[in-house]
Amino acid sequence: MSLFQRIADLQGDRPWGAMLDAGTGRNSMRWLLSLETERWTAVTGAASMARQVETELGTRTRDADRLVVGNWTDPDLLAGERYDTVLADYLLGAIEGFAPYWQDRLFERLHGLVAPGGRLYVVGLEPYVPQLPDTLDAAGSLVTRIGRLRDACLLLAGDRPYREYPAPWTLRQIERAGFRVLHAEQVPIRFGTRFVDGQLDMCTRVLERLDDRALAASLQTHVDALRMHAHMHIAEHGGLRHGHDYVIAAEPI
Repeated sequence: MSLFQRIADLQGDRPWGAMLDAGTGRNSMRWLLSLETERWTAVTGAASMARQVETELGTRTRDADRLVVGNWTDPDLLAGERYDTVLADYLLGAIEGFAPYWQDRLFERLHGLVAPGGRLYVVGLEPYVPQLPDTLDAAGSLVTRIGRLRDACLLLAGDRPYREYPAPWTLRQIERAGFRVLHAEQVPIRFGTRFVDGQLDMCTRVLERLDDRALAASLQTHVDALRMHAHMHIAEHGGLRHGHDYVIAAEPI
């Protein structure tokens, strides 16, 4: 079952009404377009992501639907607006790239956008990069090594990696922001080749920007070897079973 289907199950017969996708991407937009909403607003902090979402949208927008490029640290962004359903799909982890050290303010910021009686749905990822690969099974070691290599390449290229937060931290922040938590669950992850190639292709792209070409070449060799090992494990075991996503449903008090 997909995480979006889990949210739909939690929503039940409640109308989606006016919906805010607070950290939109192609996947969440594809799902949003399948719902019976009155209108929607989708926000991204990156113009490049907005272009990808526009490609996904095509001509499937109504007059009241909006795609907005903005930063949640801007108090004027959607000021005074209210939504019946607010989705924060992996938004917490992505905030680091646009508003570092502001994660503890995110749910306070979203609280004012949820209409009375409305719902907030949060999808997050339990942090896996800080884990020690040598203490994990083969799948966990591969996933963690991929994450560490990706983040190392991003930092060397001058970029900021995502910063994920565990579910207990997220639940505390949601409650402190004035929400009542209605449901929280963890969902096991099975990573496939799409994850492996997506993360390691990112390494290859940013390594092109390194001035130290010897270092870049050495890291690329590591990227290629890790990709091969991960693909072999997936072919033999059907995926990399490690870690958890989480889904949280909350309502304003």
